[in-house]
Amino acid sequence: MKFETKREQLLKLLQQVIGVVERRQTLPILSNVLAVAGDQELTVTATDLEVELSARVQMAADEPGETTLPARKLLDILRALPENAMVSLALENEKALLRCGSSRFSLATLPAADFQTLEDLPFEGTLRLPQARLRKLIERTHFAMAQQDVRYYLNGLLLDINGGKLRAVATDGHRLATCEVAAETEPPDAVQQVIVPRKGVQELLRLLADTEEAAILRISPNHVQAVLDNIRFTSKLIDGKFPDYRRVIPASSEHMAIADRLALRGGLVRAAILSNDQYRGVRLQLENQNLHLQAHNPEQEEAEEDLEVQYGGPPLEIGFNVTYLLDALGVMSSEGVRLFFTDASSSCLLQEAEGEACQYVIMPMRL
Repeated sequence: MKFETKREQLLKLLQQVIGVVERRQTLPILSNVLAVAGDQELTVTATDLEVELSARVQMAADEPGETTLPARKLLDILRALPENAMVSLALENEKALLRCGSSRFSLATLPAADFQTLEDLPFEGTLRLPQARLRKLIERTHFAMAQQDVRYYLNGLLLDINGGKLRAVATDGHRLATCEVAAETEPPDAVQQVIVPRKGVQELLRLLADTEEAAILRISPNHVQAVLDNIRFTSKLIDGKFPDYRRVIPASSEHMAIADRLALRGGLVRAAILSNDQYRGVRLQLENQNLHLQAHNPEQEEAEEDLEVQYGGPPLEIGFNVTYLLDALGVMSSEGVRLFFTDASSSCLLQEAEGEACQYVIMPMRL
């Protein structure tokens, strides 16, 4: 294998896949990236056996071939080289020789045959939608995923495909976030649910651009794959049954308040300063077009704030984790927000004032 290219071109390829290379690997081969130089393109692939990232660039190799290279060492070398410099890489005697001007580096390699890649997966369905739309869908829901929960199926993001609609759902048992967007599905009447693990969700979010260029999602029984221009992302799925999220979304009720989103968020941020550091509780009191916020802590300190809202229901007092409220309000973009309450001991449903595509359910806490 032998090729020459600009430093920036090779550096960009590595930066696109480096996110799945763990710093501490039990298998040495997983600290490497697979480099395949063909007649017309160079492909670099990284994997941790759960998530695989592959990036390619159009480039003619002097000598086609393949090998694996130490990912982070190569990345550090390329970062340290001068901008716009030409670099050459050649495979000689099981070593990779990298040259740039007067600099020369000899890197240890491992056989490409030992590198496990995900190929020829039996995909059963395909979705197509703009990258910006998919990015927005994930941004508005992924924060509610559980972290290291024994209910392993909660440590990921549910993708619910139903005939031209793609819904993302995340929950940690205390809150739930769900959002829906339109997508082209193949077959058109496709109905399928898959759970993407946390690391896969985070990597996909990092890769998605705020652009109208297409993202193609392919679904198999055990994997999901996203094709984004020159990048191919593949992740194993969580094998488990996600809870019926529709059952926990409360119906509309007489306890409905409409508030200015930024004003409510600002009031909660200020009240949270004097909330209990461990439980993060804040009390909401609704009555006569007024929302009274109150928080206190073990040091007997207290914060109170009153906000004008649209509310004509009976008086209501209820407590919530202020962090959960702020997380939901932070991913919304509308000026107004609607809050639905069933009673003083039931969950709260938050929606943007202009639509119902995204919904957020937060369980109450006793204060």
